[in-house]
Amino acid sequence: MIIENEIFKDKTGEEILLRNAKEEDSQDLIDYLKITNAQSPYLICEPEEITLTLDEEKEFIKRKNESKDELLLLAFCGGKHIGNCSLMSVGSSIRYRHRCSVAIALYEEYCHRGIGRKMLERVLKIAKEIGYEQAELEVVTKNTGARALYEDMGFVQYGELHNSTKYKDGSYADTALMVKRLV
Repeated sequence: MIIENEIFKDKTGEEILLRNAKEEDSQDLIDYLKITNAQSPYLICEPEEITLTLDEEKEFIKRKNESKDELLLLAFCGGKHIGNCSLMSVGSSIRYRHRCSVAIALYEEYCHRGIGRKMLERVLKIAKEIGYEQAELEVVTKNTGARALYEDMGFVQYGELHNSTKYKDGSYADTALMVKRLV
């Protein structure tokens, strides 16, 4: 899905651009995945597991941009890519079409500046406009900052997956399942 660009100022007064991913962003996105997954224990994989090729990432972006109900929204500060927020359908069957999932991550140095909130607000507004009735997400229960943001935005926890994440050191983390009604 292609959307209009948006510019806003974050809590520090810096100008932030929100726009669709473009195929020329592919290398930045691959690098971003490796760096953010190394920075945070709350994302889904280890950096060395990210083996996407440039062509695979370009194809992924192309599919998102051609989709009528999915979006990959990027944030930029001073021309630098600083984060992503995605909108994904849960399924195409009649029984699942009303549900979407959202995911977001920012480079560590851009957290706590209101950027994630703004991205989520934009994605949730679009989700509602295109007919989704329910947005869902998963968050590691120890990620208290993200959980507080989601709760503040109207998400409620409806379940928990115990030991859903296993780290290389053998430790585990639980995941909270959260939902927000859009209608």
